[in-house]
Amino acid sequence: MSWLLEREVVRELPDEWKGIVPTEVFIKESEKIVDQANKEGLTLRILGGLAIAMHCKNQVDFAKKLGRTGTGVVAGQEYSDIDFVAYRKYRDKLKEFFNKIGYVKRRATLSSAASERQIYYHPKGWFYVDVFFDQLLVANHPIDFRGRLELDYPTINATDMLLEKVQMWEAFGVKDLKDCLLLLLSHEVKDFDKDAINSSYVAKLLAQDWGFWYTTMTNLQNIKRFVSELDKLGAEAKIEPTLISERERTDIGLKIDELVKYAEAEPKSFGWKMRAKVGTKKQWYCHVERPDTVGGFGIWEAILRKGE
Repeated sequence: MSWLLEREVVRELPDEWKGIVPTEVFIKESEKIVDQANKEGLTLRILGGLAIAMHCKNQVDFAKKLGRTGTGVVAGQEYSDIDFVAYRKYRDKLKEFFNKIGYVKRRATLSSAASERQIYYHPKGWFYVDVFFDQLLVANHPIDFRGRLELDYPTINATDMLLEKVQMWEAFGVKDLKDCLLLLLSHEVKDFDKDAINSSYVAKLLAQDWGFWYTTMTNLQNIKRFVSELDKLGAEAKIEPTLISERERTDIGLKIDELVKYAEAEPKSFGWKMRAKVGTKKQWYCHVERPDTVGGFGIWEAILRKGE
């Protein structure tokens, strides 16, 4: 793959890491990059599972109980990359920025060009960095971040974190389930964004797009079913029932109910109503090729089949 890189990168990990890049390194490096970009007038925010972990430090014990560690490409390593999102107007300046801090750009391919992203490798090959612009297009339902990156720092806000997860239809995996449980337990459901999941924003967004609404409602209801039937369904997600208390299960379930209530009550657009008549007879999501997608078989298919 070296021909894809603008210059050679040699993987050099400290001996004490024993071949695994610690989670704390990912956190510190992502924070440092956002801070440096900010000093240069560039709006850059962290997204994905790493952003969720950073935004949910009030529930660090719950996160440790869930045990997301080991889901990355390297066995025992929690993360394999850092995902960022920026505004498209900074595209050329960010290329200069990453070059200045020593990161090596991967040459554009048809895939990266189509998804409007830039990929960079750490100077010592510790991991790679994925930078998206304006929207997350590598998604079953693209997420639009325009005008929303200033709502939080150094990550995207909790509302968009949840949307980033529940938009997934083809490959909603165990790590995504755990991320959603952590997000819901760590944040209140309110009608504003600051340190909360904004039910009003979610409802208005979904009221414009039946497909996004259907996927989100299905995933939220499946998460609620999972926690309510944890004794029966927990094994498939490798979550012991005792790891999530009755109080935590109730709290997560009530927050999902609140999100669903707002989404159902929001007046729907004409386009939404017309698409709803067609329903699932026609594909309602964008197909996304992912390395861990095996025929579209994800956590819900496994759990719901066992639950039948």
